[in-house]
Amino acid sequence: MQQKQFPESIALPLSVQEARAERNRQIVRSVIWGISIRLIIIAAELTGFFLYESSTLLLDALSSIVDVFCSLLLMVFIYLAERPPDEHHPFGHGRFEPLAGLQLGLLLCATGGGMLIQQIMQLYEPLAGGGEMKILAGPLWLIPLAALFLLEIAYLIAKRAAKKSQSLALMADAAHYRVDSLTSILATISLGVAAFLPKWSHLIDHLGAISIAILMVFLGFLSVKNNLNQLLDRVPDNRYFDLVRKAAKKIAGVQDTEKIRIQLTGPDAHVDIDIEVDPQMRVEDAHTISQHVRVAIQQDWPAVRDVTVHVEPYYPNDH
Repeated sequence: MQQKQFPESIALPLSVQEARAERNRQIVRSVIWGISIRLIIIAAELTGFFLYESSTLLLDALSSIVDVFCSLLLMVFIYLAERPPDEHHPFGHGRFEPLAGLQLGLLLCATGGGMLIQQIMQLYEPLAGGGEMKILAGPLWLIPLAALFLLEIAYLIAKRAAKKSQSLALMADAAHYRVDSLTSILATISLGVAAFLPKWSHLIDHLGAISIAILMVFLGFLSVKNNLNQLLDRVPDNRYFDLVRKAAKKIAGVQDTEKIRIQLTGPDAHVDIDIEVDPQMRVEDAHTISQHVRVAIQQDWPAVRDVTVHVEPYYPNDH
């Protein structure tokens, strides 16, 4: 007997919402852990700066301060980005996250650029009052070396948690620790060389600070570029298309897939997909298949906030 009312939508399993909530908890825990480690590093490096006037330690500490500020701001924007769609924002609020990333990338570029100019100018400044500057001898390089080990520990913890929760956001946060390690490596090398060449220690110190400032500008540029790609809807990596295609094809009745469009907006993803079914299939059956495709995609990729499924007839050798 033919059904006389429109079929109800297939509800998402509770596991999808639980996965999104767990991802947020993992992100918050990771950010808090990162802030705690960076505050320890900042305290140690600023102490070294005030005792020895090391520009390298100052730049490394400033880089960490920017990271802490970024982490705090990102927590706010992550909360805003997770708000569900409403009347005025039918696709959700996910763009808050790349918008924050863009601004923080610009801040990193500006901070690094300003310190780069300052350090270059200081290379040509004569000694104030003809006095001698402090020699950066001794184990001062141990401070950034310890920071390097702390950041690597944080990287391994965040990476393990990201793999366990299959969170792309956490994986990006883990990669951030590895990037921060680069500035600590530069600081360790420059202060280590300065310890062996004490007469040239302040020149080497300034060169190390210049290297860190250049790295800050470069990393800020990459952050601006990556977040602009999301804001301008650049086509994402092929692995997302493979994931969506595989999820759709496992539904009985789906003969093939055709056009797939994916939009990444911070913590959310939106998917448009064309599925091909038997041309003789009833519209009602095709609608049911499309509902199962939507659920399958969101189960395999919980970050997907919305899926639009277009149904087309399947003909062999039509591609």
